[in-house]
Amino acid sequence: MDDLKALSDFFLAIEKDFRISSTHVAIFAALIQFRKNNGIINPIEAYSFEIQKIAKIASPKTYYKCIIELNAYGYIIYIPTKNRTKRSTIFFHVE
Repeated sequence: MDDLKALSDFFLAIEKDFRISSTHVAIFAALIQFRKNNGIINPIEAYSFEIQKIAKIASPKTYYKCIIELNAYGYIIYIPTKNRTKRSTIFFHVE
């Protein structure tokens, strides 16, 4: 999956979606950057703090709220883990 295309498709999809805020955009862009930095295609596995650092989001509560919403709105598939030593899994929808 081409990262630029994924981001472009996301922007097209959210154009008329009033539910999406700048924080959602920051998290989605951070997920793509994390994927690019780690040479991962789909899915990615990441700790919340890794994505928060890239997205410049300090509050874990804000991060979790937005990533759960991105999942609920159908932009990603987010599979959280309750185990602190295991990363959560995030799938991007493949075109």
